[in-house]
Amino acid sequence: MEKLKKGDKAKNFAVPDQNNKEFKLSSFKGKKLLLSFHPLAWTSVCADQMKSLEANKKAFDSLNTVAVGVSVDTVPSKKAWAESLSIKHTRLLSDFWPHGKVAKAYGLFLKEDGISKRANVIIDENQKVAMIRIYRLGVLPDIKEIIDFLRKMS
Repeated sequence: MEKLKKGDKAKNFAVPDQNNKEFKLSSFKGKKLLLSFHPLAWTSVCADQMKSLEANKKAFDSLNTVAVGVSVDTVPSKKAWAESLSIKHTRLLSDFWPHGKVAKAYGLFLKEDGISKRANVIIDENQKVAMIRIYRLGVLPDIKEIIDFLRKMS
């Protein structure tokens, strides 16, 4: 599992979102992407992390950025969770099968726990990694820091 670093070409992947619609990284060339990895749905810090993406959708749109949540949960679990959190615009990606393939590709999979690290990965318009920030599992990422970083990129 090779660790991705700033400036590397982003690893392409295709996984379903909570509505079982395919999300393919390569189809977002020309936009910035925020891949917001979280360990598991149905936990409080992860819920707050995903709600912060939803609450800041207008800011992301104005910065030509698509923000998505990524975890190893199944599509039905992601769908029920999104509904329970009133998430209507943010895509929550299911990295369930092959288990953790996206997290593994980005060097963020915790094999012993079967989950991803909590992390934010920003990919620029040319599909290069602009930032990787890893957080302690119990710590809510600072969404303001992410938005400020995206503003500086513009």
